[in-house]
Amino acid sequence: MSIQIQPVRPSAIAGYEDWPAYVRNTARYQAASPQSQELADVLGVPGASPTPRVTTVWEQTYDGVTTSQLSWQLGFGPRTTGWLLRPAGSPGPLPGILALHCHGGNKFGGADRLVDLPKSHPSAKAARAALYDGRALATEIARAGSAVLAHDTFAWGSRRFDLSVPPWRTGAALEARMSQWRQDGVVPSDADLYNAAAGIHEDTVAKAAGLLGTSFAGMVAHDDLAALEILGGLPGVDSERLGCLGFSGGGGRALTLAALSPRVRNYVVTCMMATFQSLLPAYLDAHSWLLQTPGIWKLGDWPELTARSAATGFLVQYALNDELFPEAGMRDAHQLLESLHTSAGYQGSWWPGQHVFTGEMQKEAISFLANTLGAQNPSGLNHPTVPTI
Repeated sequence: MSIQIQPVRPSAIAGYEDWPAYVRNTARYQAASPQSQELADVLGVPGASPTPRVTTVWEQTYDGVTTSQLSWQLGFGPRTTGWLLRPAGSPGPLPGILALHCHGGNKFGGADRLVDLPKSHPSAKAARAALYDGRALATEIARAGSAVLAHDTFAWGSRRFDLSVPPWRTGAALEARMSQWRQDGVVPSDADLYNAAAGIHEDTVAKAAGLLGTSFAGMVAHDDLAALEILGGLPGVDSERLGCLGFSGGGGRALTLAALSPRVRNYVVTCMMATFQSLLPAYLDAHSWLLQTPGIWKLGDWPELTARSAATGFLVQYALNDELFPEAGMRDAHQLLESLHTSAGYQGSWWPGQHVFTGEMQKEAISFLANTLGAQNPSGLNHPTVPTI
């Protein structure tokens, strides 16, 4: 990625110049319940255009899993890339699970960090190594007997903004970063350059979203809702057995999606649960716009948003030494969730370690979804180690 500073002020939303018209001309998302509608209105979720036509780019089978690269065009911005994974040779119907990638400070890539691909980009490999215990989460879920869709969401991967000619504010901050790299003798990769620019640019995207009457999280939810509809309509997928899961920002996406759509039957939130109060004042800068939408607290605390979901059950996984959430805030959230969900609908588990989706945590999450959604072929899924509270 080469950086060019132009004398004419460049677009602040390059690649998404059709985004403002789409939001202005599209009705707001119509939720199935008043509780979900309140959340959709605070997030400013645009209504979905007709379910897009899905194209299969390629398909291959390896180590018991058939992987298909898919592509579709939403009503604005660049085309979306997604991957469908399912147990090889299984005609279905299978439970359908939406695997939601994290933020991770890596917008150069998206869902590719969750998929075992013939040629994984180094940025995807780095994300897996740092945050997913080196495992391809979506591939592992498919191996346990479900159909899995992992897609790039708004501002990530195939849906990223074009920052080759960055907006002036982003470009100036990026030049300072590059100067420091030069001083330190660091030669950044294209992914490094893009991610540095995108980290700065996220404030501009959130600003544009607010101006349009939506939000950064609302636009991500728009893409995720479209992907859920695509998943539910795919051959061999049981549309009555849909679930989702995600780590970190992906966990926030899972909670939001479940609260917005009654199609989500079960879900998992990993390393993305605490009270809003516990983030004040020291932890605000630990999180992106995915968690901190203006006005969302007026609907209740973060764990209270789970009560707006029609899901029959969900699992929240906490990391005791999570550097992004204080333990006291996680404990308070856990108690609040137990009081809100007095039946067996909520399960909370506590794990040692930092902000990482470890292999054992993944096994627990996959087992939870396989059991609650009725996966018939949990091959290759060992029982997870029991976590310690």
